[in-house]
Amino acid sequence: MKAVDNSEPFPVKHQRRPRYRGTHPRRFEEKYKELDPIKHPELVQKVLESGKTPAGTHRPIMVDEILEILAPQPGQIVVDATLGYGGHASHILPKLLPSGRLLGIDADSLELPKTEARLRAMIEMPTETLIICQNNFAALPRLISQQGWTGVDMILADLGCSSMQLDNPSRGFSFKLDGPLDLRMNPKKGQPASEWLSTVDEVQLAKILEENSDEPHAKILAEVILRKHRLHPIQTTSQLAKLVMHAMPRTKNDEDRKDAARRVFQALRIEINAEFQVLESFLRSIPYCLNPGGRAAILTFHSGEDRRVKHAFRDGQYSEIAREILRPTPTEIHSNPRASSAKLRWARK
Repeated sequence: MKAVDNSEPFPVKHQRRPRYRGTHPRRFEEKYKELDPIKHPELVQKVLESGKTPAGTHRPIMVDEILEILAPQPGQIVVDATLGYGGHASHILPKLLPSGRLLGIDADSLELPKTEARLRAMIEMPTETLIICQNNFAALPRLISQQGWTGVDMILADLGCSSMQLDNPSRGFSFKLDGPLDLRMNPKKGQPASEWLSTVDEVQLAKILEENSDEPHAKILAEVILRKHRLHPIQTTSQLAKLVMHAMPRTKNDEDRKDAARRVFQALRIEINAEFQVLESFLRSIPYCLNPGGRAAILTFHSGEDRRVKHAFRDGQYSEIAREILRPTPTEIHSNPRASSAKLRWARK
């Protein structure tokens, strides 16, 4: 009988690569491989070159213009009031070293820990250089005071909804992929939009659609949405989007219908998160939070935001304000279409 050689290793069972159900995966986590940029760097680059934003990320807008306006220097104190993915902060932080500070504020309890980890891994800096606060920027005076500061040298706010929020269907910010109708910046606070719809009547909803997104068909859409919601509660983004698009006049084309759905989502998001009230409180506080000569720069993405920033800067305690709106260059818009509606205003105390 032939002796068995026990020194030989046991054969390793072949491990098949993960397979998705069907040929076209439907889940967000499976559909977009660029969600794991370390494993798929070539795919991320391909998406960027096509003029799109890789899923699960956010491309900062007007970085060069913001750096020129704020001109961060070593040792200064900066507030990024809407930290988001950390795109702007990643360009500002190296300019503050070795002794400067950046206070990053964001209301998104899901994305904020990821952003902090990403920035600390990306930039070699003392631990105390980056300070993270999970809150909305209406709390700015209190958050600054908690650090023992009497003022800061610059304040940045990017009022746009981050791509990580828009792309992820579980957040309910978009109807690109179906998901729960949520729309909350902080999913741990308040009611999702699917429940909130039960708390308003047609007159209230029409007013919200008009004021928050300039919706020309506000009255009709409010009636259709709430009539349907009372019969069969609207639970998902697709249900709401299809209802809005179907309710539009027959003279409207497909793109008009999609635009109407986008405006409805925008109006509900603003209301669910009390965005205008929070913004107005933030704008009132900026002059009192800046050191003499300090600068503020704010990116807006629709008329309701821009109108409030313009009036606050014009009527505030500033020595200088932007004479005209700054906009992204055609090159930036071509490479990042989500920048197309951006407007940048600045002020100096």
